[in-house]
Amino acid sequence: MITVAIAEDHQALIDGIKSYVRYEDDISIIGHSNNGEDLLKLVRLKQPKVVLCDIRMPKLDGIEATKMILDELPYTKVVAFTMFDQDEAVKQMLNAGAHGYILKNSSLEVVLEAIRTVASGKTYYDRKIHVPNAEKNSTKSLLSSREREILQLIAKGRTSHQIANELFIGKSTVDTHRKNMIRKLGLSGAGELLRYAVDMKYKF
Repeated sequence: MITVAIAEDHQALIDGIKSYVRYEDDISIIGHSNNGEDLLKLVRLKQPKVVLCDIRMPKLDGIEATKMILDELPYTKVVAFTMFDQDEAVKQMLNAGAHGYILKNSSLEVVLEAIRTVASGKTYYDRKIHVPNAEKNSTKSLLSSREREILQLIAKGRTSHQIANELFIGKSTVDTHRKNMIRKLGLSGAGELLRYAVDMKYKF
């Protein structure tokens, strides 16, 4: 089951998504919030597989919320769900680590397609937006701030256990970050990740 949390302040839109998803066997909406701080509380409590995240929210915007979510819960997939189609907004969400970007005026079929796509480990971008290739392919945009931090420690020869102790996180969280980096960077395993980390050591 793909569990989904929504950060959105238009109740009609939330109700529309819930009604549409009600007949889908593989997707469940487990909660929603209308500001960034409440979204973080919801995600920490229920740990959804996918988060539909607005960019402009009170208390904490979607960009910062995305960074915080992915730092704490690297296995969660975040999809920007917004009215902003400007290149700068797209870049900022990608740099924050978002796995997808869709517009609120998209059809509900697109919303479901985005949810299923990112849940499977792939990225999804609305056909109506422009995604700069340089941003998509750079280490900075592909990896979250926590992942880049871990990559730097890998380059220094730290083990997962040592990284966990240094960053005050669980070893399983470090291992999850490692797997996500291998997938995002298109590498074949831990050996390639180490070589990549060493090659990128002075380029972060």
